[in-house]
Amino acid sequence: MLEKVKELYAGKAKSIFTTSDPTKMVMVFRDDTSAFDGEKMEQLARKGMVNNKFNAFVMEKLEQAGVPTHFVSLQGECESLVKNLQMLPVECVVRNHAAGSLVKRLGIEEGKELSPPTFELFLKNDALHDPMINRSHCVSFGWATLEQLDEMERLTYQVNDVLSELFSNAGMLLVDYKLEFGVFQGSIILGDEFSPDGCRIWDKETRNKMDKDRFRQGLGSVIETYEEVGRRLGISFD
Repeated sequence: MLEKVKELYAGKAKSIFTTSDPTKMVMVFRDDTSAFDGEKMEQLARKGMVNNKFNAFVMEKLEQAGVPTHFVSLQGECESLVKNLQMLPVECVVRNHAAGSLVKRLGIEEGKELSPPTFELFLKNDALHDPMINRSHCVSFGWATLEQLDEMERLTYQVNDVLSELFSNAGMLLVDYKLEFGVFQGSIILGDEFSPDGCRIWDKETRNKMDKDRFRQGLGSVIETYEEVGRRLGISFD
């Protein structure tokens, strides 16, 4: 077990610490919860633990399916050991059903199934509210190369194949989600996290929202619903 040495970065819900091994970091999931670029913030008990275990479960499923990730191992209730990536400031978003900003931007009916799923790029920049960008922007401004973008898109769709089936078999729709990637020893691998904080999940039958929209929209039972999603997937939070 590698001990935390120095806090390198503190985001809205996670903190990253260096370790004695320069190739490894400790990712700490906090109980902090935010929406609308930090305008709405609360602490929700058990959230750090739930998202840590949820993320570990998903990352291990993806590794088994051949998707390279930064996840190494759980290192406590709210901590995970991860590889030290050089993160790319680009978010990859896949949408299987219309929701959120897509509905607002294009006037699409919420819930409409998108076939094939859409793939979008956004700049990871809170001050600019994560604006939508394209491949040309990424290359011109040095955010990612064309080769890196190709690999990120390929891996994102591979993730979609794996997780859409996983959620569907558990009675849920994986509506949309974001992924972040980084470079580790010359290769593009999946970084950051996959939890109900960074995706939209609906119950297949009722279309009830089972993700961070419960916090954004004041629907209540946020962590209880996260745990329900996890239990359906086979995750134990005890």
